[in-house]
Amino acid sequence: MSDMNNPTHIQTLIAGQWRDASGDVYSTEYPFDGRVVATLHAATVSDVDEAVRMAEAARLQSAWADLLPHQRAAFLHAIAAGIRARSEELAQLQMFDNGKPITECRGLVASAAGTFQYFAAVVETFEDAVTPPRGEFMSISMHEPLGVVGAITPWNSPIASEAQKLAPALAAGCAVVIKPAEITPRMAIELARIIDAAGVGMGAGGADIPKALVSVLPGKGGVVGDALVRHPLIRRIAFTGGTTVGKGIATLAAEKLMPVSLELGGKSPTIVCADADLEHAVAGVLYGIFSSSGESCIAGSRCFVHASVYDAFKARLVSGAKALRVGNPASTNTQMGPLISAAHRNAVERYVALGLSEGGKLLCGGARPARLAEQDVSNANTDVACEQGYYYLPTIFEGLSNTATLCREEIFGPVLALIPYADDADLIAQCNDNDYGLASGIWTKDYQHALKLGKALQTGTVWINTYKVFSIATAFGGVKNSGMGREKGYASIMAYMTQKSFYWGLSKQPNPWSRS
Repeated sequence: MSDMNNPTHIQTLIAGQWRDASGDVYSTEYPFDGRVVATLHAATVSDVDEAVRMAEAARLQSAWADLLPHQRAAFLHAIAAGIRARSEELAQLQMFDNGKPITECRGLVASAAGTFQYFAAVVETFEDAVTPPRGEFMSISMHEPLGVVGAITPWNSPIASEAQKLAPALAAGCAVVIKPAEITPRMAIELARIIDAAGVGMGAGGADIPKALVSVLPGKGGVVGDALVRHPLIRRIAFTGGTTVGKGIATLAAEKLMPVSLELGGKSPTIVCADADLEHAVAGVLYGIFSSSGESCIAGSRCFVHASVYDAFKARLVSGAKALRVGNPASTNTQMGPLISAAHRNAVERYVALGLSEGGKLLCGGARPARLAEQDVSNANTDVACEQGYYYLPTIFEGLSNTATLCREEIFGPVLALIPYADDADLIAQCNDNDYGLASGIWTKDYQHALKLGKALQTGTVWINTYKVFSIATAFGGVKNSGMGREKGYASIMAYMTQKSFYWGLSKQPNPWSRS
C-alpha cells in the first residue's frame, strides 16, 4: 500500500527481470491533493526492443508453447484468484493512481478478476472446425497464437482496460508487452506481479511460466508506444485512448499489414423519449455523464429530450446534478472524485468557456467547487483538497445547437449539453451528425420504439433504460472515429490468433493432371 507521506519507488517487469527501466525518473500524483505517491523510471526504445525480443523467445519455450488449452485456463484462473486475494489493496492503489472514488475502484478490480476467469472458460471450451468436404479430401481450420502483441492502455480505468487485453492474449497463447498510460502505470505493474506469481509451476511439465512472457513499459506514448507499434516482432496492437493517437497507430500498422483494435473517443447521445419514466431517465443520465467525473469514452455527453417533457426533465436533472456528492475518493459516500490532473481540468474549463461564448446557458456547475461534500473518512481535509485537488462541478448546458463545438468534440469531463428534439427524424439526424460512434442510450417504455431507434443509431453499443453497464461476454467497440475492432466476448480471443488450414487428400488415385 502506498504511504502518502513517503512516495513508493516502483520497479517494473521488463524482459523477465524486475528492475528499473532505462530512462529518466518521473513521478505520479494523487489527483485528490496533488501529492506525489510514486516514482519510477520511464522505459526507453532499447527497453522496448529487449522486452519484445525476450517475449518472442519466451512464447516459444516449451513451458508455454506446449501448454494445452485447459492448462492455459488453469493459469488464467490462478491470475483471477491472485487479483481477488489482493482486491482491496489493488483498489486503493487504483484510487491513488487516478483519483477514482474507492467504490468505483473496487468494481474495476472485480471486473479485472472476472475478465481473466471468463477467458479461462473461453480457451478451455474453444473449438476449431472440421470444414465441410468439397472433394476427395478432409479439411480442418485451426487457430494459432499471433505471437508477441502490444497493449496500450489509458489512464481512466487502467486495471479493467489492461485485463481486457491481457486475458484474451494470454488465453490465445500470445506474449504481451504492455504500455500503460504514463501517469497511471501502477495497475499494469501490479497485474504483472500477479501474473508472475501465478505462473510458478503452471507451465508444461510443472515448469514455471517464462517470466518474459509479459513486460510492462511505463513512459511517454511518443517514445514507448511508437517503438512498440513499429517493432518488427509485434504482430498486433490493442489500443484504448484518443482518436488522434489511434489514427497514427492505424497508419503505422497499415505499413506492417498488422491487425489492430482501436477503442477511441466518443460523444455519445442519450435520448429521453416522450413516454420515458423520468425518475429512471434522470438517474441514468446523471450516472452516464457524471460518474467517473465524466472521464469516460462512453460518457453520455449529449442528451436529447423530447420537447413535450423537456422542462420537467430539465428541472429534475439539474436538481439531481446539484445534489451529487463531489468529494474525497477515499469516502464511500463520494460520487464524483477529482479530474486526473490540473492540465486536464484546465482543458475542461476551456470547453466550458467556449460553450458560453457559443451562446450556451449554464444550468449548473461551470466552476470548481468552493468546498467538498462531507466525508466519512477521518483524514479528509476539505479546504486543502479543494484548493490542491483537481475538482470540477457537474456542469449542464442548454441553448446550444448540435453543431456547437461543445456538442461535437470529446471533452472527457463532467459537462453535459441538453438539446430538445421534435420527432424521430430530427432526433436520428442530430444523434448521427457526429464524427464519433461509440455508445448511446435510450429511455422509453416502448421497447419496439427503442429497437427502431437503436437500429438507426450509428454506435457500437446501445443501452435501453440503463446506461454504462457491461458484460465481459458482450462485444464492445465503436464505429466512425470511435475506432475499429471489438474487445470482450467469446470471439475476441480470435483477434489474438491466426487461422491455418489443413487438407488431407483421401483419393486413392494420383492427380490426373500430370498424366501424359
